[in-house]
Amino acid sequence: MRIRVIGAPMDLGADRRGVDIGTSAIRYAEINERLRRLGHSVKDMGNLVIPQPEIQPQGNLKLKYLDPIVGISKELSTIVTTILQEGEFPVILGGDHSISLGSVWGVANVHKNVGVIWVDAHADFNTDQSTPSGNIHGMILAALAGIGHSSLTTVGGWQPKIHAETIVIVGARDLDRAEQDLLRAHSIHVFTMSEIDRVGISEIMQRAIAIAGQQNDGIHLSLDMDALDPKEAPGVGTPVRGGLTYREAHLAMEIIADSRQLVAMDVVEVNPILDRENATALLAVELVLSALGKKIL
Repeated sequence: MRIRVIGAPMDLGADRRGVDIGTSAIRYAEINERLRRLGHSVKDMGNLVIPQPEIQPQGNLKLKYLDPIVGISKELSTIVTTILQEGEFPVILGGDHSISLGSVWGVANVHKNVGVIWVDAHADFNTDQSTPSGNIHGMILAALAGIGHSSLTTVGGWQPKIHAETIVIVGARDLDRAEQDLLRAHSIHVFTMSEIDRVGISEIMQRAIAIAGQQNDGIHLSLDMDALDPKEAPGVGTPVRGGLTYREAHLAMEIIADSRQLVAMDVVEVNPILDRENATALLAVELVLSALGKKIL
């Protein structure tokens, strides 16, 4: 596989600082070298230039830093589209989860019926009307589905970027009440940690792939490191107890790799300021490797 790595050190979509250096932490954990050892060709394109929150006006407090987030998303989408058109595989490093507006938009430009597996403790399905915080990283999946403020939903001049019936959230355990209502209203497939406990991660991932891949136009994987239990991944901005174990997360990635439907992925919310000895970035690299074909034997 020919892989292109692009960093999007976005620190505008969330309240807690630090995810802007997540790209450096993941590279320090040798993502490029380890992908090459796996047999892939890797070209690192460096980082997008993203303005710091200190020099940007927040703007609408229900849509904090909307304008710079949309601008960066447009730039990232163009890069991702070009990577795919050249027959290569994009791996996008965050940054907070608002980068997925650009990464999924870029994929959808090429794969019109792409499905999305959103591995996350949160659904990121708020809108400017339901958000308790105004943080855009919590609105991105809804925006990609065409739900929410038009400044987010209609970027690029079209919506939705992805179809509700091919969205799957895996590992959810912290949902706002209004967000729950939106998820039900739009029939979004959500596999909570309770369902994973009851059924097992293997069965859940098989179901997730069947749903996300039903249009046979590829799957985009968006991996938020807070999907894992904080004991495994302490360096995240919004940790929630009771998440995926180390082996559950690896098996989920291995099953996705086995499906051979993955066309792009992003990994987000690594916050080195809150981490211990770069453990979360190291684990993020391991999970990327599993999603891209690494096996025990």
